[in-house]
Amino acid sequence: MTTDSQTCPKCTSPYGYSDGTLWVCPECFHEWSLDALADEASAKFLDANGNQLQDGDSVTVIRDLKAGKSTIKSGTKVKNIRLLEEPVNDHDISCKIDGHGSMYLKCSVVKKA
Repeated sequence: MTTDSQTCPKCTSPYGYSDGTLWVCPECFHEWSLDALADEASAKFLDANGNQLQDGDSVTVIRDLKAGKSTIKSGTKVKNIRLLEEPVNDHDISCKIDGHGSMYLKCSVVKKA
């Protein structure tokens, strides 16, 4: 195994060791499998609660956002989002919000509806 697979994903301790099918961190006692790490790496677009987002999903904004001279209020529902493979200024969602028009959002400020 490589050194990367022995690094604890929770506390980044370099002392993780294999215990059968799991890896164990002796410093924080976190246990993980390499399969779970691969699944997390493939889950690139996660909302604020850790749920996987997909193109066409509906999301809800979780905090007030400044949008030019107006504000997008917390709880605003956004339908039919499009996920961007190439982020625009760290924004990874393209969408249209009623009353505000087309804009980009970050996954960290929305939750799956």
